[in-house]
Amino acid sequence: MARKTRETIILCEAAGFDKIFVETVGVGQSETACHSMVDFFLLIQLAGTGDELQGIKRGIMEMADGIVINKCDGNNVDACHMAATHFRNALHLFPQPESGWDPQVLCYSGFYGYGIKEVWDMVFAYMDFVKKNGYFDHRRGEQAKYWMYETINERLMNSFYNNPEIEAGLRAAELRVLNNEQTSFVAAKSLLDAYFRGVRL
Repeated sequence: MARKTRETIILCEAAGFDKIFVETVGVGQSETACHSMVDFFLLIQLAGTGDELQGIKRGIMEMADGIVINKCDGNNVDACHMAATHFRNALHLFPQPESGWDPQVLCYSGFYGYGIKEVWDMVFAYMDFVKKNGYFDHRRGEQAKYWMYETINERLMNSFYNNPEIEAGLRAAELRVLNNEQTSFVAAKSLLDAYFRGVRL
């Protein structure tokens, strides 16, 4: 994930690539941003490391269109299948996704090539499902709208914080708030008023 990831995806699609991977690290804001720009959101977990418990969180689980347990090989096979069972049970606690699709939980091993075909079959089955029921086009439209507003917000924030008058007054406003000389709301309003006066000019 990076600031221009969505633009890069659009560029790759325009160049004719029909399978584009967007990878995130950790659980947080990057996952939410990633979910807003991809067609299939795959949650990858490890068994026997506590990840199976870490992953059972409402936010990240509800975003997942599919879950795979990685490194299902060697002495880790039983632990992977147990983790998969835990995730399947957890998914039953969540409401039906807007897409109408029931997320699947699979195990795979990249080292041995085990389960990779099943993962791709899951992705293709999902794509067929959401294209038939109209959710694919609906989600693409919602994503486009989301990124329109994100672009507006980003440009406004950059314009605000790079404004010379704001840069000069921001530190002084911080000190007034820290010294209890001014509330945070009044400080913010005074800075915004100064900014908008400049915009109107």
